Amino acid sequence: MIRINDNRLNWFGPLILFIFGHVFFRLGFWLEAPPTALFHSVLVGIGAGYLFWHLNRTIIHQVQRRFPGLELTQKRLGMLLLLTPLLVNGAVFFRFGLHILLGSRPALWLGPVDYTASLGIQLFYHFVYFSVYEGRYVLLHWKETYEEKEDLIKAQWQTRFNSLKSQVNPHFLFNSLNALSALIEESPAQAARFVDELSNMYRYLLQANDEELVMLSTELKFIESYTHLLQTRYGSGLCVRTAVYEHYLTRLLPPLTLQLLVENAVKHNVILANQPLIIEIDTTETGQLRVRNNLQRKNGRVLSNGVGLSNIADKYRMLAQTDIIIQDGDGHFTVLVPLLN
Repeated sequence: MIRINDNRLNWFGPLILFIFGHVFFRLGFWLEAPPTALFHSVLVGIGAGYLFWHLNRTIIHQVQRRFPGLELTQKRLGMLLLLTPLLVNGAVFFRFGLHILLGSRPALWLGPVDYTASLGIQLFYHFVYFSVYEGRYVLLHWKETYEEKEDLIKAQWQTRFNSLKSQVNPHFLFNSLNALSALIEESPAQAARFVDELSNMYRYLLQANDEELVMLSTELKFIESYTHLLQTRYGSGLCVRTAVYEHYLTRLLPPLTLQLLVENAVKHNVILANQPLIIEIDTTETGQLRVRNNLQRKNGRVLSNGVGLSNIADKYRMLAQTDIIIQDGDGHFTVLVPLLN
């Protein structure tokens, strides 16, 4: 719920509306009425104006809490429309009752002309109430949605840039080319597969630029290529196991989520043939993707570009208003991310 600081509006809004209404609707009365009638009119107008301004403000805020967000704007407007006859007639007869108490109205009942005129004025006032508070609410929500969209776009491009940068760094290319050179002599068939995997990986990185969400099956195919390249460097020191329920393969997640999680595990843990890093990718019964690795942290500070987990968490907050779950204990590091429909 967006909080709106409208203290000044609460004080000056009713006063401005009172002046506007009397200038445009009752100017003749103000020019001809005796001082006592003018005093009563000011007293009733300002008193009832503040009361119904705040009453409508409270009702509108309650309706906004009941039907929040831009997607429920139509329901909010429908509810306010249903309440309008009650509020408008309440304002008409409340003002008339105050005039009777002050003795400025001799009759105990409004005639049809006075009632119609008063009803029209109150309809205008209530249109202003609704326009001010509902219009401001919609504008602020639209602005918030726009800013979230912009932040999401920036986060996605930052992720893709850093992912590409981390993969195209000289060390990665040097290791990949050395591995390819050795494979060409030892096993041409494996060398050809290595080139295919490298090509698949870069093709996916480029295609992901155009997507906000991808299917889990697509991410898993990319991870196969990425894992194959990592294993040319780490050999038996790295093991990636995948066990995903088939009916979750069409679920969605932000592109490169798995790559960032695998990269995070590789970056922060020791990887040796006699001390292998085991990364497990599976799904839970509650529809979450689980990435888990045994903990064997590197000594000293690990250089990081600041992407990783915080970037994934920001994406999920903006895309699905939900959080990822991070668990660190029992000798394992686990990240649970929601799979979206």
